[in-house]
Amino acid sequence: MTRGNQREKDRERAQARNQKGKGTTKDDGLTHEQRRERDAKALQEKAAKKAEKIASGGGGSSNSNKNKGNSK
Repeated sequence: MTRGNQREKDRERAQARNQKGKGTTKDDGLTHEQRRERDAKALQEKAAKKAEKIASGGGGSSNSNKNKGNSK
């Protein structure tokens, strides 16, 4: 009993920390199906935007110049 009520105080502090962190989950109110449809639509829009960017000539990676001048 050398610590007195320090253990009790530490337990209370630990409980308070644990309770504080439990409410941090994101709940957007959607079902699994709705969330999946929303995410699929976002991915389709992103892919279309990327395809449009590549088609217009800007975008993509330039690996053709990567080892230029290093061939011996």
